[in-house]
Amino acid sequence: MVQSNKRRTFMDKPFLYSRQKVILALLEAFGGTLPKTDMQKYIFLFTQRCQKEGERSYDFIPYKYGCYSFQFEKDRQTLADMGIIFGDDWRLPDGNEIYLKMFDKTEQSKMRYFAEIYKKKHGDALLHEVYTKYPYYAINSEVKERVLNLEELEKVKVSVPHNDSVCFFTIGYEGKTIENYINRLIKNNIHLVCDVRANPFSRKYGFSQRDLSVLLKKIGIEYVHMPELGIVSDKRQALKTQEDYDALFSWYEKNILPTKIEILNKLRDTLKQYKRIAITCFEADVKQCHRGRIAKILSEQSDWNTPIEHI
Repeated sequence: MVQSNKRRTFMDKPFLYSRQKVILALLEAFGGTLPKTDMQKYIFLFTQRCQKEGERSYDFIPYKYGCYSFQFEKDRQTLADMGIIFGDDWRLPDGNEIYLKMFDKTEQSKMRYFAEIYKKKHGDALLHEVYTKYPYYAINSEVKERVLNLEELEKVKVSVPHNDSVCFFTIGYEGKTIENYINRLIKNNIHLVCDVRANPFSRKYGFSQRDLSVLLKKIGIEYVHMPELGIVSDKRQALKTQEDYDALFSWYEKNILPTKIEILNKLRDTLKQYKRIAITCFEADVKQCHRGRIAKILSEQSDWNTPIEHI
C-alpha cells in the first residue's frame, strides 16, 4: 500500500526529460514490464536502429556486460524515486498507458514495431545481437566468451584500441555526454586524465570532480587534478568573442604558465609514467580553452618530442 501511494499518475504531471519519456514509452510498448538487466540493451538497440546520430536519447560505453549508459542508470533511479517505475525490474503501474501518447504517430509506430521485433529476445540472445552487430561494445565484457564463438570473439578483439605509443591529448566536454567523453578516451587508449580546471565542478552530469574520477575509475582510467594550471572563473565571465579568448590566453601564457614550471614538470613526469594522457577542461574548441596553451608551451620546450592531439 505504501508503494502504491508513492506512484505518480499522469495527472501529477512530473517533469520528464525527453530521453526519460522515450524509455517510458518503450517500456509501455513492451507491455509495461522488462528485466532490468535487459533494458539497457533494448534502449541501446533502439537508439542505434531507430534514432539518428546526434539525436540519440542516450550514448553508451563498452562496460562489464556490454553497452552501458551511466546517465540511463541515473535516470532509472530517478524514475524509481519519483514512483513512476517500481520493483526490481522496470515496471509501470497497471493502467498507466500514457507515455506513448506523448509522441506523434510515426514515433509511436516505430516504438511498437521495435517492441514487436524484440519482445521475445532476452538475456544471452539479446547480448549476442549487441555483441555481434556492435563488437566495440563487447571489448570490456566479462561474459563475451560465454556468449560468442571464436570467430565472433575475434571481431571483438580487433575492436580493442591497441595504439600504445606515447601521445599527449587534450579534451573538452562542452556539449557532450559523459559516455561520449569516455568513448573518446577509450578509443584513443588514454590511460590517465588530468583535470586542469581551477574549479572542477559542473552542473552537467558526470563532470564534477568526484563523479568524473569515480566514473573513469570504473572503466580503468586514472584521474588527477592539477588546479594550479587553471584560470580563475572571474576572468572568464566577460568572454564573448574569439578576440576575448585570445587576449585572456595570451595573458595566461605570458604571466601564469612561466610561474608553473614545477607543475608542468609534474605533468611531463605523469606523461612518462602513463604514456598516453589527456588534459581536460570544459570548452569544446581548444582555441577557446587554456588547455591549448598548456599544450603549446610544452611543445615549445627544447626536449619535447611527443605528438599532441586535440580530441
